[in-house]
Parts: sequence; structure tokens; C-alpha cells
Amino acid sequence: MSNKDAFFQHIEEGYKTKGDYISMGAAMLNGDPLTNALVKIPLKTLNRHGLIAGATGTGKTKTLQILAENLSEKGIPVLLMDLKGDLSGLAQPGNDNAKIQERHTKIGFPYEAKKFPIDILTLSEQNGVRLRATISEFGPILLSRILDLTDTQQGIVAVLFKYCDDHQLPLLDLKDFKKILQYCTSEGKEEFQEAYGRISTSSTGAILRKIIELEQQGADLFFGEKSFDVEDLTRIDENGKGIINIIRLTDIQDKPKLFSTFMLSLLAEVYATFPEQGDSDRPELVIFIDEAHLIFNEASDALLDQIESIVKLIRSKGIGLYFVTQNPTDVPDAVLSQLGLKIQHALRAFTAKDRKAIKLTAENYPISDFYNTSEVLTSLGIGEALISALDEKGRPTPLAATMLRAPMSRMDILTDTEVKQVISTSKLIPKYNEVVDRESAYELLNKKIEKAQTEEAQQKAKEEQKKTSRTSTRKSSAMNPIIKVLTSATFIRGVMGILSKAMR
Repeated sequence: MSNKDAFFQHIEEGYKTKGDYISMGAAMLNGDPLTNALVKIPLKTLNRHGLIAGATGTGKTKTLQILAENLSEKGIPVLLMDLKGDLSGLAQPGNDNAKIQERHTKIGFPYEAKKFPIDILTLSEQNGVRLRATISEFGPILLSRILDLTDTQQGIVAVLFKYCDDHQLPLLDLKDFKKILQYCTSEGKEEFQEAYGRISTSSTGAILRKIIELEQQGADLFFGEKSFDVEDLTRIDENGKGIINIIRLTDIQDKPKLFSTFMLSLLAEVYATFPEQGDSDRPELVIFIDEAHLIFNEASDALLDQIESIVKLIRSKGIGLYFVTQNPTDVPDAVLSQLGLKIQHALRAFTAKDRKAIKLTAENYPISDFYNTSEVLTSLGIGEALISALDEKGRPTPLAATMLRAPMSRMDILTDTEVKQVISTSKLIPKYNEVVDRESAYELLNKKIEKAQTEEAQQKAKEEQKKTSRTSTRKSSAMNPIIKVLTSATFIRGVMGILSKAMR
């Protein structure tokens, strides 16, 4: 058997599936694709998470697009983080041409241009379905980890949440939390001290500064009502296709704190909301996190621990998480070890550090009798990638340098008119884009303070009135000396004596 035939058999057996799957392309040997040596990803293992990595311009976004549209085609909803603004083309069919036809002939199946149902979501003031969450939904532990608070400061946050729960004060947005933070060391100082112990102003000041830092990155737009229901991410359209939810994040690339806050909130809410699935035949939802280094680089140790815990646990809910980044080393080892599918585009070795990173990356993949992994990593072309997945029994598939299929949808962005058309037909816009600012902790505490100030003013007025009344009484009871003489018995007898003599 020739080396080529042995490789074909190796791939065919390694990627054999009984259930449904996604075809990524054809395996390559010595730089040439082997027609029909298809690299297939079983739907059953797509909740085992994954990684798409590679240098800038090697085709990571197009690979993400291929996965998203094939998942949608299979009726699996998708959530995409679009930080560069180039994924909206999923809503329009791709442009067929001779190069694409030639590529698919080499791979072994025909090209078909298709469009897919999308919804455009936003965290900021960009057009789209507004994503929000309340402070109460975060809870004291998650909020403390987002803010990277000390143990003492975390204790204070827990006390504030407890106070608000005990007194029916809804914590909806940042102004609510700032208000209770100020209240506990000013107007409500005695009340808090009696019920919960003394709260240091230096600690509340430090917490307030962390809140302001988050606010400056646009978190005031994210916190509030109406809260986004994560169940709305799992919708299927009338044709049975999973809806692709695209979160436009083009204006928050320089706001990593907001991005990581949102992502952790979303993952925690999904984990808390979705029921246990176990090992089902297909995922309920697949989430792609582009520019994943923005989460990990800015995360505190406590936040990283929280992310790692969620990544490990969320699989049982039928959720697949896929991190898209330039280098696998951007992802912490504890997270990287949980990723079943790895799609590695080319890496470039310009420095000694780059060469070291390539060596480390190569060690993350199964050993192959057909490839020198380190060499392949630097020789892959655009639209080619090393792939290692899990088969239906959870075993690693053979390492395959793959010529990837072309996306079925447009490999370009939508025009402004097309974006407006997508947004105008969204069924979620009426549900989430109405601004709600109901009475919450901020308003209720202000009322409480005003009431206390009014009562204090009334009490002072009563005391002043009593004081004035007592003074008047004393003045009236202290008789004028002249009147005292005129009304004395001696003076009256003298006057009566004079009058008696005059009348004679």
C-alpha cells in the first residue's frame, strides 16, 4: 500500500461517524488535498468546546463562518462575538466563482451558495437588539469577582445585597448600587452599624472607584432592564435553521473590562438557566468567542477561576464554547485542556519567541506518522488548517492538515441598508429595545432620605415651637415692676383712701 493510500485509509477510519456531522474539507498530504478524504466533525462532540487559532490573515474568521453556517443548517442556534464587524455577511448567499468550484472539486463535494437567518445584538449604542442584565442577577459573588475586590470589600458587597433584599430595594443598574454604597456610610450609617457592624468609608470608596472604572467602559449601558432572556438565543426559524445571533462588538475592542463582564455574565446565566443534557446527540447552543485573549488577559485570578469552572461545567448543559484567538498560548492551560476540537491555522516564526510558541503549539496536537507538526504549522496557506477533533466515543481523531471548504454565505460584510433591513425584521427588537427605568434602590433610598430629612425638620420645628412657648410663658409670668406696684394691695388702699376724702 502506498503512503498516499495508507493516509487516505487513516483519515477515512479516523473520521468515520454513525451520527450527523459537519464536513470541514479534505485532508492534505505533502500540501495536496486527497479528494473525498473528508474531515468530519460529529455533532455529538460539539459540546466538548474548541479552539480556532492562527496568525492574522490566515482564515480564522472564515473557519468560524463555516462552522456557524453549518450548525445553523443542522438546526443548531449559534452565538457569535463579532469584534471586527465582518460576520454579518452570513445573512446573504456567497458568490460562486471558478476558484471556489475548483476548490470544492478537489475536496470532493459541490459548492452551494446559501444565506442564513441572523439577529444582530449589541451591548452599546449601535443598532441592534439591546443586551442588558441587572445588578441583582449578577449577585454579590460574581460582581465582586468582576470588580476584583478584596475579601473585606466582598463582605461589604454581600452586606449591601442582603440589606437590599431585606428592604425590598431592587438593584437594577449601577446608579442603584452606587446609591446604596453611599447610603451605608452616610444617612444610613447608624442603621447599618446596628444591623451589620461598622462599614469603613475607605473600603466603600475603593469599591466606588472600581464601579466608576467599569462605568467608563460603557457598563452603564449594559446594566439595567429589560434583562435579556438567554432562552432567546436558542430560536429556530420557520425553515428549521438555527438562528445565528451576532453580537456587534466593534466599538468595545478597547474596553476589555466590559467585554469580560458581559461574557462571564452570559455564561453564568446560561449555566444557571439551561437544564442538564448529559451526552446528547447534538448541542443546544454553540458560542464562539472571537478575540478570546481580551477575556483572559484582563481577568483577575478570581475571574479566571470562575471562567475555568464554567467551561468545565457548562458542557453538561449542551453548550459548546469555541475560543478564537491568534495563539493557543492566549488561552490558559486549564481551559485549553477542556477543548475537544482544535483548528490551527498557520503560525509565523519571525522571532525566537515565535519559534518557541510554535513548538509549544505543536505539542498540543496528537503525534502523526504523516506530518512534522512544527513544519506544517508554518507552511499552511490561507484557508488551510490543522484539525484534531473527538470522535463519537470521545477519542482524538487523527491529525489532519485540511483544505477547508468555502463558506456558503457572503465572505464580506452587509451594507448599511442590509443591516437596517435585518434589524427592522427582528422579532426581538420590540421585546428588548424599550427603555425601562422603574422604581428601584436609587429612587426608594432617595425617598427614604427625603422622608427622614422631612421628619427631622418637623421634629426640629416642634422643639423650636416648644422652646418659644416656654419662653413666652416665662415672660408673661414675670410681671413688670410698675404693674406690680400699681396692682399691689397697699397702693390700692392708698388710692381708695384719697378718693374717700375727696368725696366728703
